[in-house]
Amino acid sequence: MRQKIRKKWGGVAIIFAMGMAFSTLLFAQTGVPKGSHGAALEEYQMKFLDKLQENKVDVGEIPFGVDEEYWNAMIPEGNETTQARIDLGRKLYFDLRLSKDGTVSCATCHDTTRGFGDALPTSEGIGMQFGKRNAPTTMNIALLHTMFWDGRSPTIEHQAMQPIINPIEMGMPEDEAVIIAGIKDDPEYQEMFQAAYGRDINYKDIGNALAVFERTFIFMDSPFFRFLQKESNSNITDQPLLGRSVQDLSEDAYAGWLIFNREGRCNSCHQISPSNPLGTDNKFHNIGIAAHNQDFTKLTHLALEALAKDSSEAKIDELALSTDMSELGRFLITKNINDMGAFRTPMLLNIGITGPYMHDGSFKTLWDVVDHYNKGGIPNLYLDGGIEPLNLTEEQVNQLVAFLFSLTDVRFSDQNINEYRKQADLAKQSRPERDVDISTRKTLSFENFDATSATKGNAQ
Repeated sequence: MRQKIRKKWGGVAIIFAMGMAFSTLLFAQTGVPKGSHGAALEEYQMKFLDKLQENKVDVGEIPFGVDEEYWNAMIPEGNETTQARIDLGRKLYFDLRLSKDGTVSCATCHDTTRGFGDALPTSEGIGMQFGKRNAPTTMNIALLHTMFWDGRSPTIEHQAMQPIINPIEMGMPEDEAVIIAGIKDDPEYQEMFQAAYGRDINYKDIGNALAVFERTFIFMDSPFFRFLQKESNSNITDQPLLGRSVQDLSEDAYAGWLIFNREGRCNSCHQISPSNPLGTDNKFHNIGIAAHNQDFTKLTHLALEALAKDSSEAKIDELALSTDMSELGRFLITKNINDMGAFRTPMLLNIGITGPYMHDGSFKTLWDVVDHYNKGGIPNLYLDGGIEPLNLTEEQVNQLVAFLFSLTDVRFSDQNINEYRKQADLAKQSRPERDVDISTRKTLSFENFDATSATKGNAQ
């Protein structure tokens, strides 16, 4: 039996085993040249992405770890992957001219140097406006069933077009002539659109090309995934910082994997297997986050009144990003009371470098996330039935976090280590006192919950 690692603080050990070939940080995060809204300059991001994708698969090949049949099923007919479309999408992804004031591109909120997100609780768009939702990473979105936190978009092609016309993101009016005005006279774009789609510059093909480019963002080569696939002799190592090979897991990470499937019950929504490595059920759940400060009943009436007047995609997009009705989640799309406050189960792949967490970015660390589940979420009438106190010990919480950090692609190894250390320090300083009575069910969270206001005037 291996000797247990002794840790100075609550059993914490750094948990991912990264191959030394990948262990040099591609670009230091300090001293990164910044552009608008705090994102890395587009030229810098492009170089960073080039380094990440040095060994990417050729056009038409299936990415590592993805089932061929599934991959092909996710690509719509008429927008198959070609190099010309990738090149066009790449240029568009980093182009500030697609925003009203020339300060926002796709890469502003989905920065390649920041986990393909923006590292902010909620994203900043034109005019220094902040939306109501956290920017999900664009890594591996090619494998999701629906897009956005509420699933209001069915494909990447459709999703890629929406931020351009959202008033607080990129701010363009829903008018193709205005949208393309900044690029229509660009000879390079004219040639690239013809090469990619055989057509002049148009709004729909902007979405198409962005989708093709984003399908190249496949980063699934994590230590845990290699361990799960048993590509070579996998080991559980007692080395707390780096294992002997990229197949190794630390003892804490392996213990966390067992907790993930047992006491933590995480696999109820975040299934992980060689055939489903994303760590999401692609469904929508109310886990109590939206119940922090919101009156669902009041918001429901406001939403139904607004949607009775205008139920267009643009209106739903506005309500989701610009108003408190954002907290209704999936309900805004389905108007089904069972979807009240429900949001899409996020992917766990690369979760260590894609914080802050939850749809509103309210949790800074993965310790915060696990603490939330450990106490059974925030009580509300629409809380998912599977959310209940877990009675995890402090050591188990640390081990579960260790496992989550082992899900980061090896190409981000140093970034992952740095983020682990940063979050560990934050957790030590700012985590609230653990409510043992709640997590152990000595006190039920609903005992002190006043449901009086929530039972008045339920949505029809």
